[in-house]
Amino acid sequence: MDVLLPRSLEEALELAAANPEVVPIAGGTDVMVELNMDLGRPETLMDVSRLTELGELRREDGHLFLGAGVTYTRIMRELPGHTALVQASRSVGSPQIRNRGTVGGNLGTGSPAGDALPVLAAWDAEVVLGRAGGSTRSVPWREFLIGVKQTAREPGELILGARWNVPHGPGSFSKIGTRNAMVIAVANLCVQVDEATRSVRVALGSVAPTVVRAEAAETFAAQAFEDAGLWDEPRASLGADAPERIGELVADAASPIDDVRGTSAYRRHAVEVMARRALGWALADRAAD
Repeated sequence: MDVLLPRSLEEALELAAANPEVVPIAGGTDVMVELNMDLGRPETLMDVSRLTELGELRREDGHLFLGAGVTYTRIMRELPGHTALVQASRSVGSPQIRNRGTVGGNLGTGSPAGDALPVLAAWDAEVVLGRAGGSTRSVPWREFLIGVKQTAREPGELILGARWNVPHGPGSFSKIGTRNAMVIAVANLCVQVDEATRSVRVALGSVAPTVVRAEAAETFAAQAFEDAGLWDEPRASLGADAPERIGELVADAASPIDDVRGTSAYRRHAVEVMARRALGWALADRAAD
């Protein structure tokens, strides 16, 4: 196995162009597991963990750009206002894993259980890809995640980061596993209220081949907020029936499988309960402001 050690992003992109099938490695929290379990053995690895360009966090015209090399620990420390992403980051592995793991790695692996991915989906994030010569392209999350551990990244491209329009309103991330920590999600979920667009967004992970949005639940929730006057008066009451119906519609959006971590029926039940709870937290947060 060859290991490439670029000293700059420009050099990394040139090496990726010359070695189209190269496997980038940053924290290695996914790649090294596959290597150690002999599930794959790429001919060439490229260490991108020391590329300062991939560690950028910057705000631009209401958007936030998160470099592919930003670790979960940095997200927790430097983006405290991005509640759902901080909660997702805190749920990842152990402190050692969070010190090394990156959202870029979550995107590159493309696992439906990736904890950061429902948050990016709920925020309608774009994935920014680059190649040699300085050209870049932005791919909406739903076009980037195309199957189980399959992405739209083409040979010769590297993930530069993710970019999203910062939502204005409360949001949260929830996760259920077979234990309380150091666990792959049986199901996870992000609920985000965006007051600017008067929308409620719900994204689910580990319950379908890719991360999915519960679009019927989103439409119903936004209208329920409107009917209750909640968009204009955060202390208004949503009513008793709406949360139950939203939970049911969230469960309908899931298409899970049975596996060693949980049954499909349990996963549907889990996202229904998590959605109701997350909605309650969002309502409470808005009423408290």
